[in-house]
Amino acid sequence: MSNKLTHINQKGHAQMVDVSDKQVTIREATAMAVVSMKQSTLELILSGSNAKGDVLAVARIAGICAAKKCWDLIPLCHPLMLSTITVEFTPNEKNSTIEIKTLVKLDGKTGVEMEALTAASVTALTIYDMCKTVDRFIKIGEIQLLEKKGGKSGHWISDTQQSKRKLENA
Repeated sequence: MSNKLTHINQKGHAQMVDVSDKQVTIREATAMAVVSMKQSTLELILSGSNAKGDVLAVARIAGICAAKKCWDLIPLCHPLMLSTITVEFTPNEKNSTIEIKTLVKLDGKTGVEMEALTAASVTALTIYDMCKTVDRFIKIGEIQLLEKKGGKSGHWISDTQQSKRKLENA
């Protein structure tokens, strides 16, 4: 891995990375976020009783839209033709949390890590927005890249994901 900053040119100015010489490969990234809330808020979400409507359905759509618009939100990201975006939820009633897991994939010349992270972040923000009238102390945390595949740097798995897989396979 190079220590050279790819988004800075020789004059020190910001630049979009030139990917024209890169090979097209299948690229995939998985990210997560965790939303913590009061038990009563989680119960409203899971029962579909929230006054603003189906929180998880709206949040899923928001996350998908965010991944598609990542290039418009994050400076120097490339506009990409994404082939799939998924947003999944794992509620944890014991801890009053919802884990969000996003997957973004394409055949292209640049990775999709930022798209997966943007999807996870906006999904979490949407849950907050949909529930803020009943719980102003919702916390959004643990936003992180879990895994990436494809491209020159190959396959990478976070410590969090590796630990989770070891527990699942034990």
